[in-house]
Amino acid sequence: MADPVVLITGQLLTDAVWQDVGAAWAGRGVMMADHRQDDRIEDFAQRVLDNAPPTFVLVGHAMGGFIAFDIMRRAPQRVSKLVLISTLASADGPAQTARRQGYIDLVEAGQFDQVVEERIPLLFPPEKRQDERLIGLARRMASDTGASAFLAQQRAIMARIDSRPDLHKITVPTLLIWGEQDGITSRAHHEEIAAEIAGAEFVTLPNIGHLPTIEAPRETAQIIANFIAE
Repeated sequence: MADPVVLITGQLLTDAVWQDVGAAWAGRGVMMADHRQDDRIEDFAQRVLDNAPPTFVLVGHAMGGFIAFDIMRRAPQRVSKLVLISTLASADGPAQTARRQGYIDLVEAGQFDQVVEERIPLLFPPEKRQDERLIGLARRMASDTGASAFLAQQRAIMARIDSRPDLHKITVPTLLIWGEQDGITSRAHHEEIAAEIAGAEFVTLPNIGHLPTIEAPRETAQIIANFIAE
């Protein structure tokens, strides 16, 4: 029987990230991981493991990738395949930490909506920043996440460890997907991961930003479906 799929998405995002790519795991059980109850990456990861099937395909997007790396450190024998989308393995540097602290300051000042608007240019290519469907979905996901959960996510991300030293220990088949107009992660981030995981596949999507599962759902679903069916 095919292994079920565990999905973990990023900050200020919800399960709606996956709504258009269900064909990627057709015929498999699916678990949407909870990433809104904790404030440490380690606790997010343990919550997933406590609720996940014995073995599973792990798909992590953005912050979900940070959680996926911790899962691979804790229980690599439970993951049969790994898909990483729009993520990175390093810890935050000073500039990233300062930006995240700025977000925290805005939220604590009652300006959560401003945080959401500031992130939109990082999520989408310029030509899509007026797309009512995409922007509306991003705003709804942020609203559904809420300020309190966002603060916990920020603190977890800021405190995460550098996962790069452990990448070479990942031995399961691994796929990386990245949109070439991602305003948050870079080609170098993904090449760094791919270089350390033996046999990792790296697919880039032109004219796509940080959210390929909603910007290019058919193409992204097909890429993932092909990989997990191999």
